Amino acid sequence: MVRIASHIRAPFSFNPSMSSLAAKTHPLLTSLPNFLTWRAFGFRTICSGRLGFASSDPGPDPPAPPVAGTKVLETFKEEFEIGSRLITLETGKIARFANGAIVLGMDETKVLSTITSGKGDAVRDFLPLTVDYQEKQYAQGMIPTTFMRREGAPKERELLCGRLIDRPIRPLFPAGFYHEVQVMASVLSSDGKQDPDVMAANATSAALMLSDIPWGGPIGVIRIGRIAGQFIVNPTVDELNLSDLNLVYACTKDKTLMIDVQAREISEKDLEAGLRLAHPEAVKYLEPQIKLAAKAGKHKKEYKLSMISDRALEKVSNLAAAPIEAVFTDPSYGKFERGEALEKIAQEVRKVLEEECDEESLSVLPKAVDTVRKKVVRKRIIAEGFRVDGRHLNEVRPVYCEAGNLPILHGSALFSRGDTQVLCTVTLGSPADAQRLDSLVGPPTKRFMLHYSFPPFSINEVGKRLGLNRREVGHGTLAEKALLAVLPPEDGFPYTVRVNSEVMASDGSTSMATVCGGSMALMDAGIPVREHVAGVSVGLVSEVDPSTGEIKDYRILTDILGLEDHLGDMDFKIAGTRKGVTAIQLDIKPAGIPLDIICESLEHALKGRLQILDHMDRQISVARTRDDRNSPRLATLKYSNDTLRRLIGPLGALKRKIEEETGARMAISDGMLTIVAKNQEAMEKVQEKVDFIIGREIEVGGVYKGVVTSVKEYGAFVEFNGGQQGLLHISELSHEPVSRVSDVVSVGQQLSLMCIGQDVRGNIKLSLKAASPTPGAETKKVVEEYVPVCKEATNGWASVGNVSDGQNQEFPESKSETSEANSYSSSTSAILIRSAAECDEEEKSSGLSQRSRRRSKTVASQSNRKPKKSMPQIAASGDNSDTKTKVESLISTRNLKLGTKVTAKVYQIRARGLVLDLGGGIRGMYRFKANGKKEFRVGDELLVKCSSFTSKGIPVLSSVDE
Repeated sequence: MVRIASHIRAPFSFNPSMSSLAAKTHPLLTSLPNFLTWRAFGFRTICSGRLGFASSDPGPDPPAPPVAGTKVLETFKEEFEIGSRLITLETGKIARFANGAIVLGMDETKVLSTITSGKGDAVRDFLPLTVDYQEKQYAQGMIPTTFMRREGAPKERELLCGRLIDRPIRPLFPAGFYHEVQVMASVLSSDGKQDPDVMAANATSAALMLSDIPWGGPIGVIRIGRIAGQFIVNPTVDELNLSDLNLVYACTKDKTLMIDVQAREISEKDLEAGLRLAHPEAVKYLEPQIKLAAKAGKHKKEYKLSMISDRALEKVSNLAAAPIEAVFTDPSYGKFERGEALEKIAQEVRKVLEEECDEESLSVLPKAVDTVRKKVVRKRIIAEGFRVDGRHLNEVRPVYCEAGNLPILHGSALFSRGDTQVLCTVTLGSPADAQRLDSLVGPPTKRFMLHYSFPPFSINEVGKRLGLNRREVGHGTLAEKALLAVLPPEDGFPYTVRVNSEVMASDGSTSMATVCGGSMALMDAGIPVREHVAGVSVGLVSEVDPSTGEIKDYRILTDILGLEDHLGDMDFKIAGTRKGVTAIQLDIKPAGIPLDIICESLEHALKGRLQILDHMDRQISVARTRDDRNSPRLATLKYSNDTLRRLIGPLGALKRKIEEETGARMAISDGMLTIVAKNQEAMEKVQEKVDFIIGREIEVGGVYKGVVTSVKEYGAFVEFNGGQQGLLHISELSHEPVSRVSDVVSVGQQLSLMCIGQDVRGNIKLSLKAASPTPGAETKKVVEEYVPVCKEATNGWASVGNVSDGQNQEFPESKSETSEANSYSSSTSAILIRSAAECDEEEKSSGLSQRSRRRSKTVASQSNRKPKKSMPQIAASGDNSDTKTKVESLISTRNLKLGTKVTAKVYQIRARGLVLDLGGGIRGMYRFKANGKKEFRVGDELLVKCSSFTSKGIPVLSSVDE
């Protein structure tokens, strides 16, 4: 069926090229008469496979399509300055459909906050407020590194920032407002200078002011830092790194709403000064929000509030007040016994209301009973000064402490305060175990982690273990901030530390119990924390004038129960040491508390904290010294980067293989190898494998493990120390005469050999008999020494317990060194005079020289002696000449004598002495005196004299003044 064409004609354009193309394909098309063409039959064209008729009357040309106009966005903006930072509030440009939307900018950082509310009436008895904060990587010009290249589940920082916004805005919603509200804050751009969390909180306040949701704002949120005793308003991220205080303060015009503090033992007096500075600075945010709301805000909508009628509340109070008071005045009730008694009272009230068919009172019964409980408890506390469990207002519950209750772990502690009980454990790891952070601001890694867990059994409930929980993340971060202030610096303690807190029983202040238990567990692990940190929660019960809303009377409670937290006005968590505060978190239920009451609570918290610290000190007061083989080991060794590349292997395969076989962790940085093992056995195992791959510094007298690679008539060649080759001569096979080398060793056999010499060309001579006990003599155990390739001292932590003083531990010396220089330092390596003697003729003929020269490393302070040649004879007569003798003449004439004065250069600096270079390859020892100078640098020249010689001819030098 043919479709009739529309009366609207599309313009037709003629394309000459297309015409020529058609002519080439179909020559007849150009010669057809006009009556046979498509237009002669009334057809227009073939378009999209459809055939249409052309209109007989073309008609007028259609009008031109309209051109899109320019939309004008009515925007409103407020600018103001706080702490030398220019801040802007803007609305109307983006997110116009949201109930309220604000873009807050500070420098080049911009944050968007939007508010939306649920539709319909609320049928619940709580405020379903949801706060979502998100940092997307586009804000800093980055693509996420995840597999999907998308942002995944909320990170810990995003959860914490969401809590920071939620805590100050929640108390300002009107009572009975139970409609669903959602806050979504996202970072649009970040310059890395400003932390967006405080900006998002202020933007949320401004968005709530613009919306039609009833809310008692605005609020102001400010951050205060302190550098060198000087407070800083709105500090940058770089300034916070230098600050000993990170204070976030939220308030209305005259009352405090929220406090969050991380500090380095700041005193209560200095903290109070910071709070009193923060309040007027935060108030500066209020007026711009009010002005913007007056210009662009919506009229507040009339929402239905779920309130309890006075008649229903009075009826429930008459039935339940007396029995509830009887329960609360009996201190013999425990947490669950008290809860069961109160539930029984509520059921009895329900039966009475059901008999009377009072549907109105039945619908609000749970809320009404809870209100009655609150009134009874608060009235008794204010009037009589006694609490639910019979304690006085400033009394701390009984404390029980136990450190090291799980000895197989690195560190553990059990802390109980009243019915609240927390088990804390400590696990140490290598620097590579540090947590990687993917946030817009702050450090990229975190080496101290505290993970808080609140299982359902801790409150005798049934529940599921899900993912990250906002409450668990918030409580764990608070305890982490509190303990971070006393940890040793990273350069002196390179471990990664994880504290795991498991709540065993909960009856209030489990986060502060985590601080106490975590502090003891850190000391039990041998971590040199400066002192204990304890925490206590302070509550408030107030009586408010209903006409003015002002507080008429109040009581401050120390160490609150869970019930007092629920029925009281605030939960003020304060943690610190004897010197000062390290962390604070303040949450309140009313619409603000005067700052004077907050400052007064600091003194109550200090008294309670000191009581708890006394109990903790009696259990454990200093870091443990743990020498058992189960304690973790850490060694930091220095190598060249080329050597470390050999250890890593292709794509890290060799390093991963060593870690899988030994269970140890290896972290490699620029010229540094850090090994962390769970015990001494694992450390020895991984060190042996590292030795075999990259070797140690070859040292005469050192004992090494090697494998026989080939057997010759004159001896055997042995591969040892990371691929180096040495010659085991037939004369060094045994103390007894050997006729054939193959009778003693074979290819592939593993041997423990001693290096007895090395010439200037790198040829290494090994001895099996020197590493074996002499027949008939007392067997002596050879202690192998682990020496890094670098000549500098190694920072090795023998065990966790040995690091409490923060000093570097040295590796044990070998007994071969002790026999040569027993008067020298116990941590000093062997120092022998270098000989220029040539190698044996058999060694030369074997072609070992070329191979060893390619593989050998630079060797310091070594000697090579022929077994059958003695050291050059040195005269024993003294030289009384006071003339300073040059080193060059000494070497050429071999006239080093007792009392001879020489000028020497410092070649190595040891723990208890120096290795001095006398020139020509001769080394000497110089011991530090008790009260003498000990600060030298390599290359310094000293005027010394020869005072004695060791049994092997090593010159022992002393100062010319001695």
